[in-house]
Amino acid sequence: MQGHSKRDGHRIALLLIAGSGVVALARGMSLTFLAILLQQRFGLTPANIGALLGAGPLLGAVAAPLAGSLSDRIGRRGVLAAALLFAGLALMGIGVAESVPAFALAHIVSAVAAAVYEPVSRALMSDATPAEARMRVFSWRYLATNLGWGAGPALAVMLGGASSTLFLTAGLAHLGFALAVALMVPARSSGGVGDPAAGTGLRGLMEAFRDPRLALFVGGGLLLLAVHGQWTVTLSQYVGGGFEDGVSLFALLVTVNAVTVLVASAPARRLAERIGAMPGLVIGCLLFLAGEVGFSLSTGTYTLVASMVVFTLGEVLVVPTEFALVDGIADDANRGSYFGAHAFASVGNFAGPFLGGLALAAWGGAGMFFLFGLLAAASALLYMAGNALPPPKGHAAQRNSETWNIAGDNDRLGRIAG
Repeated sequence: MQGHSKRDGHRIALLLIAGSGVVALARGMSLTFLAILLQQRFGLTPANIGALLGAGPLLGAVAAPLAGSLSDRIGRRGVLAAALLFAGLALMGIGVAESVPAFALAHIVSAVAAAVYEPVSRALMSDATPAEARMRVFSWRYLATNLGWGAGPALAVMLGGASSTLFLTAGLAHLGFALAVALMVPARSSGGVGDPAAGTGLRGLMEAFRDPRLALFVGGGLLLLAVHGQWTVTLSQYVGGGFEDGVSLFALLVTVNAVTVLVASAPARRLAERIGAMPGLVIGCLLFLAGEVGFSLSTGTYTLVASMVVFTLGEVLVVPTEFALVDGIADDANRGSYFGAHAFASVGNFAGPFLGGLALAAWGGAGMFFLFGLLAAASALLYMAGNALPPPKGHAAQRNSETWNIAGDNDRLGRIAG
C-alpha cells in the first residue's frame, strides 16, 4: 500500500466505493434528463443538443490524462477533492442556468470534472489497497456504480423528472463527497509527491506513453468501450426498428443487463481472482463476441434476452480485469499517469455509436453486430500483445505485472506483490 496502514487503506477503499455509488446515483438522477431539459427550457434542436452535450466529454477525454499525471506530483487527495467540488458546483449551475451559454459552461465543467474524477479515484484506490485485493475493490466499485446509475433515473422520475431540484441535490451530493475525501483521506495518499523523477502534466503523460504496454492497453480499452460503453445507443436503434413493440423489448433488455450485473459481479470477480486478470479479460472479450453473434442471429425475445445475458457476463469480467491490468504495469510513482493515459480510451464511447450507426445503415443489424464482435476480438489481441511485452528497462512495476498474471491463492499473490 502507498504509505497507508491496513486500517487507513480499508477506510479509503470503502469511501471510494461508496462515493462512486453516490456519484453515479447523483449523475443518473440529473444528467439522464439533460436532453429533455435543453429541449424544454431552451427549445434547442436535436442537432444542437447533440453538439452541446458531446463537447464536455470530448474535452474531458483530454483533461483526464493530464489530471491523472498531475496527481502523481501534487497528490491525489487535492485533485480528487477539487474535481468533486467543481462537479458539484457545475451541476448546481446546470440546475439554475437561464441561458444557453451559461448552461454550456456548466455542462462542460461538469463533464471535465467527472472525467478527471475517474482515473484519479482509481489510482487512489490502488494506492490504498494491497495488490492481491485490487481486483476485488475494482469489482465492488463497478457494482456500486451500476447500482447508482440504475437507481438514479428511477428516483428522478419519482421526484418529477428534469427539475432544478434534482441538479441542486446532485450537486450537494458531490460537495459532500468532496468534503469526505478532504477529511478522511490522509495527505500521504499522494502518488509520487516529492519524487523529483515523477513527471507532471504533459511530461508525465508522455513518459507513461513511452511504455508500449500502456499504448496497447489504451488501444484495447478504446475498442472495448466502443463495444460496451454505449451499447444502449446502438442496440436500441436495432431493436426499436426491427422488432414488434421494440421499445418495450429494449426496456426488458436494459433490465436484464442490470439484473445480470447484480447477480454475476461477485462470481465473475472470484473467477478472475482465481485465473488471473489477463485470462479473465480474454474470456470477457470472447463473451462479448458470443453475445454480438447471438444478437445478430436473434429473431425473438428469448434469444435476445439470452444474448444480453452472455454480453453482460462479458462486461462484468472485462471492467475490473481491465483496470487491474493497467494497475499491474504501473508503479507507485506513476500510477496516476497510467490511469490518466488509459482514460484516452473513453474516445470509444463516441466511436461505438458512430461506427455502429454507420454499420447499421450500410449493412443492417448483422453487419453492425459483426463489426462489434471483431472489435471485441481485436481488443483481446491488443491486451494480450501488451501483456506479453517486458517492462521498459528500470520500470518498477514488473512485480505488479507478475502479480496480476499468476493465478493462485492470495498468500502466493501477496508474496509476489511484496
